[in-house]
Amino acid sequence: MNGFAPDALGIYISIPFCKSKCTYCNFASGVYPASEHARYVDRVVADLRGAGVWAGRMGVELPHRVDTIYLGGGTPSLLAPELIAKLFAAIRAEFDLDAQAEITVECAPAQLADATLEALAAAGVNRASLGVQSFIDSEAQASGRLHNRAAVERDMARLRAAGIRNLNVDLIAGLAGQTMETWLQSLEALAACQAPHASIYMLEVDEDSRLGRELLAGGKRYRAGLVPSDELIAEMYEAAIEKLGAAGIKQYEISNFCREGFASRHNLRYWERRPYLGVGVDASSMLRALAAETNPGEMRAVLRSTTTDNLADYIDGAPTAETAWFSALQQQEEAWFLGLRLNRGVEIAAMEQEFGAAAVAPALAVASRLIDEGLMDGDRRTVRLTNRGRLLSNEVFAQFLGLGSAAHPA
Repeated sequence: MNGFAPDALGIYISIPFCKSKCTYCNFASGVYPASEHARYVDRVVADLRGAGVWAGRMGVELPHRVDTIYLGGGTPSLLAPELIAKLFAAIRAEFDLDAQAEITVECAPAQLADATLEALAAAGVNRASLGVQSFIDSEAQASGRLHNRAAVERDMARLRAAGIRNLNVDLIAGLAGQTMETWLQSLEALAACQAPHASIYMLEVDEDSRLGRELLAGGKRYRAGLVPSDELIAEMYEAAIEKLGAAGIKQYEISNFCREGFASRHNLRYWERRPYLGVGVDASSMLRALAAETNPGEMRAVLRSTTTDNLADYIDGAPTAETAWFSALQQQEEAWFLGLRLNRGVEIAAMEQEFGAAAVAPALAVASRLIDEGLMDGDRRTVRLTNRGRLLSNEVFAQFLGLGSAAHPA
């Protein structure tokens, strides 16, 4: 179960710049002057150069070999070509980048300049994630997107022509004005565009987005009154599993689908609890404590850290905003709710080998109850979520929190 590989690292770089703020967005991103881009990249480069010193100070292992890179945001493709080149030059100067590394950059359709595309290809980018959200032009525009379906198709052709053929398409179920009919049209368009990977998200309603705040307040701005019901959004999600699966794009994680061999290697490291370094605004890292020389096989604590979500503070050199050490018991809780996100589920023997049979026993009792309730299924080897369990995944995951601590105090 512990897929932790001490000799490989993933790097996530947050680029928080956008041309416009989408109504549904709850990320630490926004519209900032282009003059901030260079200052921001300078800070990111400084953090990359100082990562080894920081890791030593924190007492964690920072693998030198890198096998995945992910630039997210925001809209990383808004960076000027010279800034893209500067970022990747810094990564290659500080780390040993695998020749076959998966290198992903998020792109907004209709916002990918020719020079930027050339810079991405020259930097070795081999995967792009397109924030399409809907192939229905009226739905995309109402949510704040600046593209239409024709622009998406043009950009996909341009990316492929540049050698970037491993493409992901994001769609959101629950956009204002969306119906089951238009959702099925978006799914058909996704299957037709031959993207090898898709991410399907159900609209989140929270106070961290403009649309979410309006929905919670009962208002009508941003077409909030036209947001589908929770029941219809759930039906849309189930339709996505069926329709994409029939097209050869199989679900492998709660929100992620792919053709054979195209699962996101970078995102898998999150669910498998493998090490990653997050750099930039509101970026998270997960690294394991240095092995003790006296007992190198002993389970090590895990450090999780997050940077500030304030752009000005980050550029001005604010220190890491949050750090927390995870004990073996906390790691087991994470192993359950991260592992259960994957359709393949959690291997019981691997859990017992990593954490001990006695420590895992309370969670197995919970799993047995959830199987009886139809939220999970499994056998003596593996347990996994059912389709209904995926729809109620947050409630399921909550059942695995605190069990180990209660039964086996640290």
